[in-house]
Amino acid sequence: MDPTISVSKGCFVYKNGATRAGKKAAGKRKRPVPGSSSLLGQEVVQQPFYAEYRSAWNQVNDHIADLQQRSYARTLEQLVEFVVSQGQRTTLDEVLPTAALLTGINQPDHLSQFTALTQRLHAQRAARVCVLQSRDCATLKAAVESLVFGLVEDDAEVEDVEEDQDEDVAERDRKRLRRSQCTMKQLKSWYSNNFDSERKRRQLVVILPDFECFGASVLQDLILILSAHCGTLPFVLVLGVATAMTAVHGTLPYHVSSKIRLRVFQTQAAPMGLNEVLDRVLLSPKYAFHLSGKTFKFLTHIFLYYDFSIHGFIQGFKYCLMEHYFGGNAFALCTDYSKALGRIKQLTHEDMETIRRLPSFRPYVEQINDCKRIIAVLTDDDYLKKKLPQLLRDCLLHFLLFRSSLEFLTELVGDLPRCPLGKLRRELYVNCLNRPLVAMPEYKECLQMLSFLSKDEFVAKINRCLERTEQFLAEEIAPLELGEACTAVLQPQLETIRQSVNDVVKATMTTTTESSPNEDHRPATDNLTHVASRQELKEQLLQRSKEDKSRNQQNTPTTQFARALQKTLRLIETQFVQDHLRPLQEAPPIHELFVFSDIATVRRNIIGAPRAALHTALNNPHFYMQCKCCELQDQSQLVGTLPDLSVVYKLHLECGRMINLFDWLQAFRSVVSGSDNDAEAAQEQIDPQIQARFTRAVAEMQFLGYIKMSKRKTDHATRLTW
Repeated sequence: MDPTISVSKGCFVYKNGATRAGKKAAGKRKRPVPGSSSLLGQEVVQQPFYAEYRSAWNQVNDHIADLQQRSYARTLEQLVEFVVSQGQRTTLDEVLPTAALLTGINQPDHLSQFTALTQRLHAQRAARVCVLQSRDCATLKAAVESLVFGLVEDDAEVEDVEEDQDEDVAERDRKRLRRSQCTMKQLKSWYSNNFDSERKRRQLVVILPDFECFGASVLQDLILILSAHCGTLPFVLVLGVATAMTAVHGTLPYHVSSKIRLRVFQTQAAPMGLNEVLDRVLLSPKYAFHLSGKTFKFLTHIFLYYDFSIHGFIQGFKYCLMEHYFGGNAFALCTDYSKALGRIKQLTHEDMETIRRLPSFRPYVEQINDCKRIIAVLTDDDYLKKKLPQLLRDCLLHFLLFRSSLEFLTELVGDLPRCPLGKLRRELYVNCLNRPLVAMPEYKECLQMLSFLSKDEFVAKINRCLERTEQFLAEEIAPLELGEACTAVLQPQLETIRQSVNDVVKATMTTTTESSPNEDHRPATDNLTHVASRQELKEQLLQRSKEDKSRNQQNTPTTQFARALQKTLRLIETQFVQDHLRPLQEAPPIHELFVFSDIATVRRNIIGAPRAALHTALNNPHFYMQCKCCELQDQSQLVGTLPDLSVVYKLHLECGRMINLFDWLQAFRSVVSGSDNDAEAAQEQIDPQIQARFTRAVAEMQFLGYIKMSKRKTDHATRLTW
């Protein structure tokens, strides 16, 4: 019989070793089986759209993880070298080695950086690491206990030790400490017993990931304690500073800062990290999935104005990706061209109807002149399947051309004064997708600034644009399946612009005036000396200024350079801006298969309205619970089968500013018990169980912030929401 099975009820106590073994076994069992899902059934997992979603997300996620790892790998290497170098000191003094890591204001992403640092230290077996959270260090006693317990019970180091020893012996010899035993004296004894030789010597790294959240007095006393024991214990302190070094200097007075040897490390700023993720991954031409301009702008605004969390942005992008592919198997065509051709044969009639319902499909049908072809496209699935390869190719090629032209435009207008169209690639991406670029006043301002450039500056800028676009075509576009087709379209246009730039180089600065044949010249003898009054002088001056203005408009003095420059700008506008950087409304048919634009769903699910959700949950619990007992014919209906909190909430909506608790209780009892005679119910004694349920519901209402107990009137509550 199993030792935990008994005929009678009882408690079964496990010793520390058994608990540790159980924990270790549970850790081995918690690894999920690859390919399994606990939320989605097999009927969803086996669908083509889910396979494409998993493939697209895995590629994007791996790319982002690799990019982030390389982005702060240098900083982590410097930190590891700093920790290792402290272990090579021959003498230990009472000055605490301290590293301040400036992580930037993106608190949700900090733990991932410190987790990577911990893993690197464990991989080199250079230190034992303890991560102290501010929530666990409200007092100095709690901070010391957490520190000692974290260093002694460092799981990764323990597993390394247990690999070299017999598991049974290790579990029997090793005893877990109680919190009351976690003192600095115990830590000294433990360190001398386990790391007595130089070969086994390990640094004791203490990481404070949220430095600003610690109490000043607790932090100062903790640093003084660590510095006092530096002579016997090789402590290294790592501070995660989210703001600036002034926060460290303002928190630590001189008698504390003199006890630390501080070295500052700088990580990549959150906006720079986001721009790198956007440019290298999400705007990469090798991914078929794209975000519309409004959705893209919405996600970036959440990052810039809410949390500065790159992880949050990636999760928002993942939600958009999931929402896009879960639209049906027709969206499984959002993949590489060759894979999409293989998916066409698997489309059912419902999938073809999904394609026909796309907003861009109607203009495609309306441009067909043959009635038989229109009927075939709308009714014959096989005929439409024959047309899909060309439609898919046009869409994929359009986005490749768009991305390549965006590279040209970024180099062209990204460094102009005041940056009218935007400085970053993501800003230009949003502007190009939202509306026609030529009609924007910001674009006209950019053209005017470009026309003011000198010959050398203009030629150098256009040459940089050409070189950057050709480099992008060679590195990013050429390896793709439709890369040759994209290069074949853009290369002649680039050559045309290069020839125009050569004309600009050859152009001279000689002024040529084109006079109008019917120009009315003023006589040379005409002057302003013969005037009778001041008013006449004013009128003649005004008339002459108008004549000079009209003459300047008719006879514009131009140069060969100015005409060549305007010709080059017109070529760029026609061949790049108007042809390739078109807004989403002018994209090829069925482009909705590749672009996610449902911003309303994203806003509703990513930035929720908690008050509206709470009102819906309490006023109509059936909306979320989907149980028959809570089903209501009318939302204002009150039935006894509703949850107690819902009944109390609906009753409080009928009250004014002050709520009498006794009347509230009587109404609650009449609803729950279902009694219709209020007079008889008021005379009866209240059931203690109903009163307890009411008290708990009122406490929950107070916790949610709907009411507060009144101090002005006894046995009354004040309503806080309306």
